[in-house]
Amino acid sequence: MIANKKEFGGGLALMVGFWIVFAILLSPLFPGQDKKVNLLDYMDSMYNSISKNSAYYIPDITKRADKLRGTSFSITLKVEDKQSSPRIATMLRTSGATVEENNSELTVSGDLGAVLIAAMADTELAYANDSEALKQRHGAEAKQVMFDWWNTLSSMEKSFTKQEKFSESTTINKAKTKAVETAFNYYGIEAQSIKDKAILVILSLVGYVIYTMWFGFAILFMFEGWGLKLEH
Repeated sequence: MIANKKEFGGGLALMVGFWIVFAILLSPLFPGQDKKVNLLDYMDSMYNSISKNSAYYIPDITKRADKLRGTSFSITLKVEDKQSSPRIATMLRTSGATVEENNSELTVSGDLGAVLIAAMADTELAYANDSEALKQRHGAEAKQVMFDWWNTLSSMEKSFTKQEKFSESTTINKAKTKAVETAFNYYGIEAQSIKDKAILVILSLVGYVIYTMWFGFAILFMFEGWGLKLEH
């Protein structure tokens, strides 16, 4: 038996309304890049754009790389994909490095600062979603170029760490993780400032709290109307 029909009915109405709104939120009613999307996808895209804007560290890393001009290095880079080997070799030669090809291995030597600055120049293009410029420069899509740089920088980092040149290896790590990885992961997303979406951000956070409480009160009123109560 229902102890309080009025309270139970109010909770039931809230629950029905909650699921109606939920269905609307999952309907493709909101603008996307090339088609209508649901609100969850729309908000996910918006927050990705905002986070991409806040994760832009390329200028700072370029300044650190510039201080390493004149720092020589020599590494052996293993390339698992033989088809990638000529492309990576050309990429490194473009940065001023000397490269000797031996099947799946590349022996690379050159100026660390110059190589890192070249890597950041490519990363800047990837961050701006300019795959065409990278394709003309290296003959590969933006994400492939970033993957090639990631492998190259990983080998360089290990080499400098083994030599206990920790300052250089730290800069290489930052170039790899805060620039190259970020450009790879955010490729295709347009960066935008949170200031441009401040109202939507506030509304989404307030709406999330209200919607969560809505569900909670619906359950509370239904259970209390039903006669279920917590006793101490």
